[in-house]
Amino acid sequence: MASRNGAGPLGAAAFLAVAALLVAAGVAAAEAASKFDDVVQPSWANDHMVYDGDLLKLRLDANSGGGFVSRDKFLYGKASADLKLVPGDSAGVVTAFYLSSAGDKHNEFDFEFLGNVTGEPYLVQTNLYIDGVGNREQRIDLWFDPTADFHTYAVLWNPSQVVFMVDDTPIRVYENHQNATTVRGGHHRHANGTAAATGSSPFPGPQPMAVYSSIWNADDWATQGGRVKTDWSHAPFEATFREVRVDGCAWAANATDTDAGEVSRCSDSSWGKEGRYWWKEKEMSELTVHQSHQLVWARGHHLVYDYCVDTDRFPVQPPECAGR
Repeated sequence: MASRNGAGPLGAAAFLAVAALLVAAGVAAAEAASKFDDVVQPSWANDHMVYDGDLLKLRLDANSGGGFVSRDKFLYGKASADLKLVPGDSAGVVTAFYLSSAGDKHNEFDFEFLGNVTGEPYLVQTNLYIDGVGNREQRIDLWFDPTADFHTYAVLWNPSQVVFMVDDTPIRVYENHQNATTVRGGHHRHANGTAAATGSSPFPGPQPMAVYSSIWNADDWATQGGRVKTDWSHAPFEATFREVRVDGCAWAANATDTDAGEVSRCSDSSWGKEGRYWWKEKEMSELTVHQSHQLVWARGHHLVYDYCVDTDRFPVQPPECAGR
């Protein structure tokens, strides 16, 4: 006989089904936490780093944004994130995925995703800081809607080049012309097939990097130069990660950032405790022919700003831009 509150056979079955779903959700959340916690940890506003099933979300509201940082530092390798950006009206909101060393003379490689009003495209800004100096911004639009599904954004870094990639398509390459004499006999082959003479353009030195991501309010500059402000009625804004991966020469946890032994192990050696350093193989020192064609296509169809040709900001062209 059913009880007064309806908890008869059907009620019990429903209760068990709900309980099973809650257990499954708890297991999924625990698995997601484990998957991400092996790689990253909160860097600020811990309560704005939220697990949702097997996903990780960074949240921005009127009180705060949030961010994470990798548990380990590394010297050379590849960092990537499967990321779905804030949907709808995201004007004023910036989501960043980047690598950075420490100190005033730090190196940094940035992806910054600049939100926009509904229906207008995201802009992706890349930048490099070398010995604490940035101002190397480039911007592209994308050939897909980055809010509709996950896409992979990655930075490959080795002694020869820094490569920014979107779904394995190179969108920007910063080459080591200083190293050209030792790597390619005194010249360096550009993606467009022309040769660049060895020059004095800077290249990031061997400083160990951590991997970061953050979301914050940047409506003073991010959307149409700051003319469009963040509409907080749409908050919270959430950037969603499916996975974060770091494959590089892991810096010893007890080593200082200038440890000569670690620099030598990651810079001079092709082997280490992680196995062979694939990112230092000869074929990784420059783009393949196919990648070169991809880069030309991406820049030809989607580049909307390049500091190298901004004569208002740089009446004297930066040295790394020479010959372009």
